[in-house]
Amino acid sequence: MFSDGYLSIPEFDCICRALFRNDFGKIYGLEEERMKEVFEIFDIDGDAKLSREEFTFCWNNWIKVIVRPVSAFLIIDVQNDFISGSLSISQCSAQQNGHEVIEPINHLLDTVNFDAIFYSLDWHPSDHVSFIDNLSNRTLHDSTSVSSEEAQTYDTVIFEGPNGQPMKQRLWPRHCVQDSWGAELHKDLKVVENSIKIFKGTNPDVDSYSVFWDNKKLTQTTLVSQLEQKNATDIYVCGLAYDVCVGATAVDALSIGYRTILIDDCCRGVDLADIEKTRNTVIKNHGVIINSNQVKAMVEGRDRRAELGYKLALELKQKLNVKKED
Repeated sequence: MFSDGYLSIPEFDCICRALFRNDFGKIYGLEEERMKEVFEIFDIDGDAKLSREEFTFCWNNWIKVIVRPVSAFLIIDVQNDFISGSLSISQCSAQQNGHEVIEPINHLLDTVNFDAIFYSLDWHPSDHVSFIDNLSNRTLHDSTSVSSEEAQTYDTVIFEGPNGQPMKQRLWPRHCVQDSWGAELHKDLKVVENSIKIFKGTNPDVDSYSVFWDNKKLTQTTLVSQLEQKNATDIYVCGLAYDVCVGATAVDALSIGYRTILIDDCCRGVDLADIEKTRNTVIKNHGVIINSNQVKAMVEGRDRRAELGYKLALELKQKLNVKKED
């Protein structure tokens, strides 16, 4: 390599085969078309070869991140109300037991050296828009198909949102009211030192599934700036509920540009069909779904997934394009 001062596509393919593998020697590899696409991102002058300068950019911004990621662990809404309280997911259609996420999450907290750990909490005022018992205090939009009298728990209605715009809202039982027992993290969940709590759903007029934004993208939580301060590259997401707040957080992490890993056995959800939709959406957007026994090797940079490398390359491409336009 570099015998002629340049790196060719076949040589770049060799690098990818060495890069994307686990510590047992299993090669993940990039598909040929994706490998060529990634090569072209770093081939800034388009001459079908990487100069030392182009490879240096590739090394510093791509390979180093893949080998030495900065990993944040997001534990979503493992609160009393979702496990045994007013919105226990065991009573929802999937009939899953929310308490089952606690043991594998605690094991990860004990055994994996994450660079940052966050706990999110639904933290609703008593007059929150998502509570079905507040329905009579809200104005429904003309386009809603369900009237106030007909609406039932888990139905979706359309309210007149901010500025009179229609706002879809699923109706939930009253849950996670600020400073209540139901809003507390479950007593069996380990809360580690130097971790950070993120409170969401505090605006009575807008629901907030994602830990990044409210559902109307009006305001962001403190998570965005906290991750930037940590220089995080990889986001590990788990908790409750798989197809609601966990899924929304994973999708937002991907849209912002983070390499995103959803920990399947550390999640429980509301509806089986929606859980499967969540999985498909994460994979479609170049995220990865794993089990908790695979986390440690990935955090330590020993298990390097091609999908995450491809995701990072796409983000670098976008930044390069913005730089060209400027």
